[in-house]
Amino acid sequence: MRIATWNVNSIKQRLESLTAWLKERQPDLVCLQETKCVDDAFPRLEIEALGYNVAFHGQKSFNGVAILSRFPLEDVTPGLPGDDTDDHARFIEACVSTNRGVLRIASIYLPNGNPVETEKYPYKLRWMDRLIKYTQERLKLEEELVLCGDYNVIPTPEDVHNPAAWIGDALFKPQTREKFRSLTALGLTDAVRATSDAPGLYTFWDYQAGAFQKNNGIRIDHVLLSPRATDRLRGSGIDKHVRAWEKPSDHVPVWVDLDTEAR
Repeated sequence: MRIATWNVNSIKQRLESLTAWLKERQPDLVCLQETKCVDDAFPRLEIEALGYNVAFHGQKSFNGVAILSRFPLEDVTPGLPGDDTDDHARFIEACVSTNRGVLRIASIYLPNGNPVETEKYPYKLRWMDRLIKYTQERLKLEEELVLCGDYNVIPTPEDVHNPAAWIGDALFKPQTREKFRSLTALGLTDAVRATSDAPGLYTFWDYQAGAFQKNNGIRIDHVLLSPRATDRLRGSGIDKHVRAWEKPSDHVPVWVDLDTEAR
């Protein structure tokens, strides 16, 4: 089973690229972030025509997450638990039945947190605390759990081309990285780092100053796997070439292969 995540930075603007990539990479499950459209405007028909079931949680011109699946989606739940007042469309989870039991997948668009001197940064940290609590509860189910998305976290200096340029940024602040370590310390595996220690593995390049051409990037899109899912990990990749397509997102897809089949 191939599982992927991609911050498309507006699904309306990137629909042609999305459909081309779906045909090229042939993923079975896809988590999308920053769809930036209300539910009624989601291009369901175009994606269903490629053989995918669709679940989405949208918001006008802002945020938005979705899950695409070649298999039936069950128990679809929008919204990260822990704060009934939080109306940002940043989280959706669903389940797929596999030959080894249930695979639970979540599409995550973690808050950016900048500027750090505003309420946006405390909101980011609180959101991460909620994600940690959610993960603790889900791990108790002993399912194959896959948490995909744009985490807006640069985990280590090895995940950024120029660490000095990001000192003080919400994505790289020590408190942010500590929260991310607390999340992975629950027993989650960073799929990309589990399969490659190569330098220069990035998933985001700014549109400005020729960042992509210089490979001045950061790795902030992650696929985290529970122990049961990690046991099935067979490979991963970053589709960097997509960043060179016409009218690209500033993020590129990340994918993993699991030795698991849907029922």
